[in-house]
Amino acid sequence: MKIRLLHLFFIAALLFWSCEDENKLANEISKVSVDFNVERFDRILANAEAENLASIKKDYPFLFPKQIDSVWVNQLQSPIQQQIFSETESKFGDLELLKEDLHQLFQHIKYYDKGFKAPRVIIAADYVNYRSKLILEQDLLIINLSNYLGANHEFYQNTPVYFAENMTPEQIIPDVALKYAERYAYQSQRKTFLDELIFHGKLLYFKDVMMPSYLETEKIGYTKEDIAWAKINEEQIWSYFVEKEMLFSTDPKLYSRFTVPAPFSKFYLELDNQSPGRIGQYIGWQIVRAYAERSNKDIVQIMRTDADVIFKESKYKPNR
Repeated sequence: MKIRLLHLFFIAALLFWSCEDENKLANEISKVSVDFNVERFDRILANAEAENLASIKKDYPFLFPKQIDSVWVNQLQSPIQQQIFSETESKFGDLELLKEDLHQLFQHIKYYDKGFKAPRVIIAADYVNYRSKLILEQDLLIINLSNYLGANHEFYQNTPVYFAENMTPEQIIPDVALKYAERYAYQSQRKTFLDELIFHGKLLYFKDVMMPSYLETEKIGYTKEDIAWAKINEEQIWSYFVEKEMLFSTDPKLYSRFTVPAPFSKFYLELDNQSPGRIGQYIGWQIVRAYAERSNKDIVQIMRTDADVIFKESKYKPNR
């Protein structure tokens, strides 16, 4: 009985110290200074007159065609574009919540990378492009709100469901974080399936660190059912990869089966239709998490650590 009580006391003490550390870290990050503006190009364009477009172009040349002709003006004034302006304004309003979320994300990035500078943030409302929902180029971040109106929005009727599921306001920050994760991620090679798993695992672990208050579902873009399925079947998935000798394979078809967006992952088994797509990303995420727990490296160092080091030192064992 005494041993059991001591064990419980030890666990409680560990939890207390862990919470203390997390609170201290959160407090330090909240004091990080970041300066940026959110420019409402969507509103500027929605209220623009044809004769004013040339002057607007001077401030936003990268968002205009080379020549402002009648065809482009008519397209801008079309009923569809006007509906886009109306729908995004109705859905997002003044964007105060988004501004605060961006501020917190940038604070986290700057905490770990002192040289980080917040980008120029421009809000657009253009035609739907589910494969390119936002753009991060150098110090410029362009967020197209028309790609985040909600999974069941009428604009997405012709969009594959597994893309539309993540065209929600909640996915803006995870998508921004992903763009930054891709900037920080480095591996000397991405030749094998294992390399690819760990590369995607790095991107997801970056979100763990930079978006700690977000749910796992939001970080990876899964439903609750998808996450539950992945956790329950993690050991079986890993065994399948090992038994089929996939880990060190250089077959590019494995990427389309397990790491790229798809309605489900392709094991070529009866369970396929039950599985979420990109299950390989989930497994890579668990490997990198295991490595991070054993390593003293910070997130910037982890993002630049080679896959073979991460795999060997993670001593990854799937949840049973």
